[in-house]
Amino acid sequence: MKRIIAKSLLLTLTISAMIACTEKKPADPVAQAMQKVDSLFNDRYTPIDTMFAEPGGAVLIMKGDSVIFDKGYGYADIARRYKIDGNTFFNIASCSKQFSAVAILKLAEEGKIDIHKSIYDVSPLVTPYLPKKKAPFTDITPAHLMSHASGIPDTRPRNDRHFMLTCTDMQSIEYIKGLKELNFAPGTEYQYINPTFQLLYLFIEKLTGQSFDDYMKQNVFTPARMLTTLYFSEENESKIPNMAHGYIFEDGGETSSVDSDKPAGAVSAAPEKKADDSTPHSKFTEYDYGEETFFATKADGGIYTSTHEFAEWIKAMRDNKVIPQRAKDEAWSFVNQVSGSKFSGYQNRDNTFYGYGWFLEQQPGYPKKVYHTGDNGGFQIYEGYFPDSDLAVLVFENRNDKDRWEMVQKIDKILKDAGLME
Repeated sequence: MKRIIAKSLLLTLTISAMIACTEKKPADPVAQAMQKVDSLFNDRYTPIDTMFAEPGGAVLIMKGDSVIFDKGYGYADIARRYKIDGNTFFNIASCSKQFSAVAILKLAEEGKIDIHKSIYDVSPLVTPYLPKKKAPFTDITPAHLMSHASGIPDTRPRNDRHFMLTCTDMQSIEYIKGLKELNFAPGTEYQYINPTFQLLYLFIEKLTGQSFDDYMKQNVFTPARMLTTLYFSEENESKIPNMAHGYIFEDGGETSSVDSDKPAGAVSAAPEKKADDSTPHSKFTEYDYGEETFFATKADGGIYTSTHEFAEWIKAMRDNKVIPQRAKDEAWSFVNQVSGSKFSGYQNRDNTFYGYGWFLEQQPGYPKKVYHTGDNGGFQIYEGYFPDSDLAVLVFENRNDKDRWEMVQKIDKILKDAGLME
C-alpha cells in the first residue's frame, strides 16, 4: 500500500511539474534582445589590457517614452577614472547639424526666412560674407545648405595649424566670400561639407539679433528640456557637466573612411601627450579640443550633451515641441540622394538620402530610419530613430577604433527580431 501511495504521489508531482512547465510564460523577447545588446557592447569594449582604464560609450534604447536599455561602458576620463553613464556629456559632433537646421526651420515658420529663396535674400546683413552676387551663387538656397546640395567646396585654409585648431564659425566661413566657382549646380548633387552649416550660424545671428548660443538655448534646447546641453567653447569647457574626453588608439592611426565626416583621405596629425597627464592609460591618447582641427565651430558639430538629454530631444521632435509637424515632415523627407554621389563618400550607401540636418535610410525589410552620425577627435556618435515604430537608438562613444556601421546593423537586426520595429 505504501509503495502504491508513493508511486501515486510521485506521478502527481511529475504531472504537476509538467503542467507547470507547459504553463510557464515564454521568455520576454524584449528582455532577451536587451541581453544581446549588452553582450554586443561588452564584446565591443573588451579591454585591450585589463590593467588600464579604457574609453567606451553610453548606449540608450527607447521605445515610446520607455527607456528599455540604458548603460555606460568604459571611462569618460581615463586619467581620472570617471566612468561613463547616461549622464556623461559627449561632443556629439555632426549630430549637432540637425539642431541648426531646426532653428532655421523655426525661423521659417515665423516668416523670418524663406528656405527656398536665394541666400542673398536672407538679409542684407549676410551679403558681406557671401561671394560676389552672381550666378551660380545666386541659385543657392538655405534648403541647399541644409541638405548638402549647395555645391560650395570646402577649401578652408589648412596650412595654419593654429587656425584649424581654434577657428570659430565666422572665421571658418571667411573663405566663402572669395569663392569663384562651385563644384556643381545647386540642387543637383550631394556633397557633405561642414561650412554650409556654419553659414546657418551667420543667418541665425543676423536674423534674430541674438548670439547663436543664446538663441539656441532659449528656442531649441529649453523647449526640448535639454536644460544643461551647450556648445563647446574655451569659455564653456569648464561648464560642461560630466564631460567625457575623446580618445584615439595610438596604434590605430587615424585615417578617414566612408564612415567619417572628415574630408576623404584626410589624415589627422598625431596628438601630443599632455604634460599633466601622467596616469597610465593603455594605448589611448586624449584627442579633442587642442588636438583635433575645426573642433571649436558650433553650428556644424559643437554640441555637448548626454544620451539622457538627447532622449528628450527625440521626444520633443516626435511631439512637435520645437517645430510643427509640417516643418518636421519637410526636414525628414528625402530631399537629396546620398547613394551614388561622386562628390562625397560620407554615408554613401544604398537607399540613403539627406533631409534637412538628418540622413534618412529606407533599407529593404526595415522601416524608415532618420539618423545622423558624428566624428570629432576621438568621439564617434550614432543616433537613429524609426518614426513609424517610435524607436530610438543612441550610441555615444569617446573612442573611434571600432566599426560603427557593423555595430548599427547588428543592433537594428536585434531590435527587428524582437518585434520592436512593429
